[in-house]
Amino acid sequence: MEDLNIYLQPTEFFDFNKKPVSRKAIEITNSLTTDKEKAIALFYWVRDEIKYNMLTYVPNVRANFRASVTLRRMNGFCVSKSILLSSFARAIGIPARIHLIDLINHLISQKVIDFMGTKVMYVHGYSEFYLNDKWVKLTPSFDPKTAIKGKFLPMVEFDGENDAVFPKYDNKGNQFGEYLADRGVHADLPLEDIDKIFEEKYPSYANYKQGGHFKQIKEKTLTYKK
Repeated sequence: MEDLNIYLQPTEFFDFNKKPVSRKAIEITNSLTTDKEKAIALFYWVRDEIKYNMLTYVPNVRANFRASVTLRRMNGFCVSKSILLSSFARAIGIPARIHLIDLINHLISQKVIDFMGTKVMYVHGYSEFYLNDKWVKLTPSFDPKTAIKGKFLPMVEFDGENDAVFPKYDNKGNQFGEYLADRGVHADLPLEDIDKIFEEKYPSYANYKQGGHFKQIKEKTLTYKK
């Protein structure tokens, strides 16, 4: 049987030992009784309340990935939102981790593709909760405003039992989420590995790491401003 204890511990990034994180997790689920109900409530809170912000996915800034920082800022990207979601789950006793993969979102704009230098979103992340003796996938990336603005519809919905990931096709039958390479499940984030992958796959990031200017994208669909 799999040892689930490692998926219940606080870590550098899953830092639910910080009071604001554990307090918020308890607040969200306090009136609920089953793990299923609690998991649903946590998913929708992170999906809807934490605004999507692509531009904070900068691997050499460690703080951007900590659950406590994402909660304080109230915005994040796929990996940081998933870390927060899984940290909330651990705080209330549900084993949780992060699953890293490569993804193509076929609905993103050409501006975003030009910014990345590729169609592939390397090292996309989603949460996994251990519920009813199985691992369930949860993608809390796009808040409603981002989903509507970017036409990333249907939104990801979670029923507490089945995987909740980007669908293959959108509401109009266009190709949406295409999952590529699987980069494994993790009890804590392998940030050094992600940094190396970004340097290899994203020319603009490699230039930035070498002291160059990090050009900001002017596409507002996948960014967030208060």
